[in-house]
Formats: sequence, C-alpha cells, structure tokens
Amino acid sequence: MRNDSSVRTDDEVSEIYKRNVETIYRLCVLYLRNIADAEDAVQSVFVRLMKSDKAFTDHEHEKAWLIVTAKNYCKDMLKSWWRFRRVRIVPLPEISHWDDSTKGSEIMEQLLSLPSKYREVLYLYYYEGYSVKEIGRMLNRKESTVQTQLYSGRKRLKENLEGGVHVVRPD
Repeated sequence: MRNDSSVRTDDEVSEIYKRNVETIYRLCVLYLRNIADAEDAVQSVFVRLMKSDKAFTDHEHEKAWLIVTAKNYCKDMLKSWWRFRRVRIVPLPEISHWDDSTKGSEIMEQLLSLPSKYREVLYLYYYEGYSVKEIGRMLNRKESTVQTQLYSGRKRLKENLEGGVHVVRPD
C-alpha cells in the first residue's frame, strides 16, 4: 500500500484523508460533542498521520489506526485544563447532515446523550461496522466487556427513544 519511502506523498495523504475524514469527524463529534473542537481534532489527527512513519497493511489497518488516534486525541482534549475554563455555547452539535431522516437524527441525538463507554461501542458497531473483537482491540477492552456495553447501550438507547418507559415482563 505504501512505497519504501518513509515520507508520505501529498497524494497518499490526500487519498487517506478522503477515505477516512467522515468517520474520524463523526467519532470526534461523538467524543467532544462540539463541532469546532471536533474539526480541530480531525485536523490534528491527520497532522499526526503526516508526521507518522507508520506503514499500513491495508485500508482497514489505516482506518483502525486513525480511529484509535482520534479516540486518544479526543480523550486528551477532554482532560485538558482549557476545556474546564470555558463556557459551552451549543449543548449538542448539529447532526442533521449525517442522516436527513427525522428518526435518524433522533437516534443520533440520543446516541450522543449516552455515556461515552456506550456511545463509542454503539457507534463503532452500528455506524462503522466493526465486530466486537475489532472494537475490543481498538478500545483495549475485553470482548465480553464490549458485548456488555453494546447490550446496555442498546437498552439505554431504546429506553431514551421510548421516553424512558420501562416495560416490565413477568418471568
């Protein structure tokens, strides 16, 4: 996939960017819940790619590296002192351009409201199509943990979409 040179050409970076920018942007919005911060994070992730001499075996390896890099960068941003010393103007990002349907927007809005441990596994599983095993490797979690988080996240998402109404079934 890559020539023997340790420096990526502009064309290589451009192709990688085109293939992955939407995924990385959505992931950054999920973590940071702020469009401006997400845009900055995307830019920083691709700058890290340009500075990196990491050789990728295929497009999936490249995508996984970018996702992990974005996740780590966003987590670092969330821990930053700057984040605690500013006022958020917009509570949730505009997500209508991700899915034009009303139901899709509602689902994405509810997904954004979940705790990050559920939000990230649901996003990677349903939006990016990764398997439980791949998600476990990317997030450094056991497969059983990912499965539990998927189950709990789905349950919470369903409850939120139904307005918090719990249906109790007799045993």
